[in-house]
Amino acid sequence: MTPQLYNDYGAWIRSKFPFRVQKISIDAGFACPNRDGHVGIGGCTFCDNRTFNPSYCQPSKSIAEQISEGKEFFARKYTGMKYLAYFQAYSNTYASVETLKRRYEEALSQDDVVGIIIGTRPDCVGSEVMDYLERLNRQTFMIVEYGIESVSDQTLLRVNRGHDFECSRRALAETHDRGILTCGHIILGLPGESAEENIRQSEVVSNLKLDILKLHQLQIIKGTQLAEEYCREPFKLYTADEYIDLCIRYLERLRSDIIVERFVSQSPADMLIAPKWGLKNYEFTNRLVNEMKRRGTWQGRLISSSVSSTY
Repeated sequence: MTPQLYNDYGAWIRSKFPFRVQKISIDAGFACPNRDGHVGIGGCTFCDNRTFNPSYCQPSKSIAEQISEGKEFFARKYTGMKYLAYFQAYSNTYASVETLKRRYEEALSQDDVVGIIIGTRPDCVGSEVMDYLERLNRQTFMIVEYGIESVSDQTLLRVNRGHDFECSRRALAETHDRGILTCGHIILGLPGESAEENIRQSEVVSNLKLDILKLHQLQIIKGTQLAEEYCREPFKLYTADEYIDLCIRYLERLRSDIIVERFVSQSPADMLIAPKWGLKNYEFTNRLVNEMKRRGTWQGRLISSSVSSTY
């Protein structure tokens, strides 16, 4: 029997619900400790939250209003949808438990909202927050997403991340050990990281207590500190074909039970400096899948025997 090419998030999420579900992004007005001076100022050098916030997603609107507008947007495409409230912008556990409870439960009280996804940083989950998340997880479908970005402390320092890799490892482990579905974000191609370094990273990621992985290419966004660095002294960015090769080689060394949610991110064209591939996300994924078929390879094909597939 031929193994599946990779552990696809779309197939996995469909297995969790008897109906179609769609994420609705929410900007609930949370801050970021790497912007307000708690751990740093200026934020990560690559970051601009406007690149992934849809037009209806504005902190000036209530959570209920954002969900209502999101539902209107998606209802034009699909009927009979249910929704996952996706707290996406900035650090969505960076507040008191009372504030988190009020904002999360406002979202979960909306009609047809059947779960919650919480995006945050690994340095924003103290014991009180984790206790609350554990309780909430018993009541609803929930995923907690952490920005790992890199396993290299040198890279994390260079991009002004404000925490080290061990911080990510601890947060992922505690979240997973409490029975919460745990997702990590990794950016491939950060400055100073070669393709071979990115590929070696996959075994480190495989050894994390991680259920879901989001990969995406480094993008240079107008107005960011990284854009200033790139315009002053351009550094290596992957072509689409190079990045496909990188993703395949990464997947071959990635634990086979990790669910892969995405390979690429697509920023608004008017904000993107580079790379400009001219591919929609699904077009990129189709090309990657076809190349995997051509090579006769799959996720985990070259995994080291030292990596456990169960936690």
